[in-house]
Order: sequence, then structure tokens, then C-alpha cells
Amino acid sequence: MDFNLTEEQIAFRDVVRRWVDAELPKDLMRKLEADEENYPFEIWDKLKEQGYFGVGISEEYGGLGGDVIMQMIFAREMARTAGGLLWVWGLTSFGGAHSVAIAGSEEQKQRWLPEMAAGNLRVSLSMTEPDGGTDVLGAMKTFADKVDGGWKLNGAKMWTTGAKVADRLLVLARCDRNAEKKHHGLIALFVDAKSPGISASLLPKLGMRAMGSCEVHYEDVFVPDEDVLGEPGKAWGAMLPSLNNERIMVGAQCLGAIDGVLEDALDYMMQRKAFGGVIGRFQILQHYIADIATSQKVTELLLYNVAWMQSNGMPCGTDANMLKMVATENAVKAADLGIQIMGGMGYSAETDMQRYWRDHRILRMTPISNEMVRNSIAENLGLPRSF
Repeated sequence: MDFNLTEEQIAFRDVVRRWVDAELPKDLMRKLEADEENYPFEIWDKLKEQGYFGVGISEEYGGLGGDVIMQMIFAREMARTAGGLLWVWGLTSFGGAHSVAIAGSEEQKQRWLPEMAAGNLRVSLSMTEPDGGTDVLGAMKTFADKVDGGWKLNGAKMWTTGAKVADRLLVLARCDRNAEKKHHGLIALFVDAKSPGISASLLPKLGMRAMGSCEVHYEDVFVPDEDVLGEPGKAWGAMLPSLNNERIMVGAQCLGAIDGVLEDALDYMMQRKAFGGVIGRFQILQHYIADIATSQKVTELLLYNVAWMQSNGMPCGTDANMLKMVATENAVKAADLGIQIMGGMGYSAETDMQRYWRDHRILRMTPISNEMVRNSIAENLGLPRSF
């Protein structure tokens, strides 16, 4: 079993890596991330100019093509410097485009995918309920009621990242108030973000600050039938295929962050001097580096394995959950060790270690908490359901 990249994939990785180093350097990412009030349009414009929003979107719809492995390669390379700002690319090119490609009609694909591939349409995902967190379905209080020519949407969502600058909001709502099971009776709406009745307010947070996560309220928002993805009432089943891809992208982001942590830690250890020489000679710091490098390799092998399984159409739900759990915990631990290695400078906003820690700490809780991931893994091993 060979998980080495092909020549084409290596060439793509090298091109992206050179572009990231030239256009998305870490000092620029620090500057943009620190400004919580303003969305980093500069990153968006650079991605658009290079055509990278087309990664993973079929050439038939104006994209660059490529499977989940190509998206994984891009996400890893970008996250090495950008950290959580990766989602300037990911929300649209991965989140929005993937959902439309899976659940959308041919007319919807023709209407939206070329615009996303060109970087002309910005997408935000509006799923989490204020009282729900991980329990998205059980806490669903956002409703879409059928009206003439479309649906009337009412409710509220939390952590809708990029909502203030979005062109479209992918909203999951309940359309059957009498559904017997909580995963039944759901509808996916690709809502025009400028529709009357939508209001968004910024949620200050620890990391990924410039991405602008929002609480969004929907009050009698009219959504035409033509903006419904898939069949009303069956949205959850239509969205499930995207969950493994989401976990793969989280794994790729975390691996990219570990890459960035390791290169910064090594550079610092070879330059910083104390007690008569560089601190890279200290055994305990060498052990920290060995731990980071090992977590990098473990995450890489698991990521490549799951991406390979997904691209070959193999069942990989449990494996994708394992990847999400391991990658997020490895990234946070690596960044924490990086801060320890750099001491006060690791804690300083003038360096990136603290940013890597802040940006990836949230991923231990989202899009599903690692505690719930462990529950799912145990259940798939034959143990009784714990919730």
C-alpha cells in the first residue's frame, strides 16, 4: 500500500508551497488575523487571482478539477502559514462548492459552481443552533415553512463564519415539525445573504479572529424554491457524504499547522542562545522537537490513508473521525510545545506559536467535539450508544 504522492500531486504541492511563501507569509497572516473587525479580503483577492478557489471543483463548471487529495494538499500548504485563515478558501471552495456539487441540481451547479470557482461568490455555513453546539439536530429550532413559490425561514444560528461578507448562506433548517426522527424533515437552503430579514452580529473569540464568526438571525426570510438544495425533508441524508471530507480538511489544516510549528521551533532553537550556546543543544528541547515531528508523521499517515480511502469510494467514517480527533489534539499539543520552546517569545503576539495554538484549539470542539468522536468510534466497535 503506497500513500506517496504522484508526480502530478508533488508538482502541484511545490507550486502551491512557493506561492504561499511568496504571497501569504506568516508576518502578513499575523497582521490580518489580529484585526478582528475586518475580513481579510487581501487573502481572498490573492486566491482569486491565482484561481485557487477552483481546486476540487470540476473543470466542467470552471474549476481546476482534482479530488479530495488535491484539496488536502492545498489545505496543508496554506495552513502552514495561514493557520485558521485557511477557511477564507475553505468555506467557499470546499464547504459551499462541495455541498452544491453533492446535493444541487444541474441548473444549480451551472448557476453557482462557476461563480465559486472564479472567486466571485462567497459562502458561509449556517448550521449550529444557539442551544445546540454538537447536538445540531436535537436542538434544531430554525424552521422553514412552505409558502407560495418558496419557503419562509425563521430562527437563529451561531458561529456562522464570514456571514457579514457572504453572498450565500448555506442554512440547515427543519421543514417538518412532526418528523418522527430528528434527522428527518430537514431542508438545506442556499440563501441569498442580502435577503430582507437577515441580521448578523460579530462574536469576539480567541482564535481565527479575522474570519468574523457571527450570530445570525432569520426573520421571515423568503427563500425561493430554486434555492433549495436537494429534496425538502431529506437534507441530512444529502449532507452526510460531505462529513468525511470535512474531517479530512480539518486533518489537513492541523497537519499544516504542525508543519509551521516545527519549522518555527527549529529555526528558533538554532538561533536563540543561552548559557553559552544555542538552545538547540538542550536535551529536553530536543525531546519536544522529537514529539512534534512524531505527531507530524502520525497525522500525515492517518490523513493520507483516510484521503486515499475517500477518493477510492471506500467506507471511512470511523477512520475520518479518528483522523479528526488525532489531528486536532496533535496540532494543539505541538503548538503548546512550540510555545514552551520559545518561552516568552512563543507567548508574544509578535510570533506565530500563540496563533497556531489559538486557531486550532477550537477544532477539538468543532465541527464535532472530540468527546463525541470518541463516543462514535466506541459505538462503531459494538459498544452501546452513550447519548
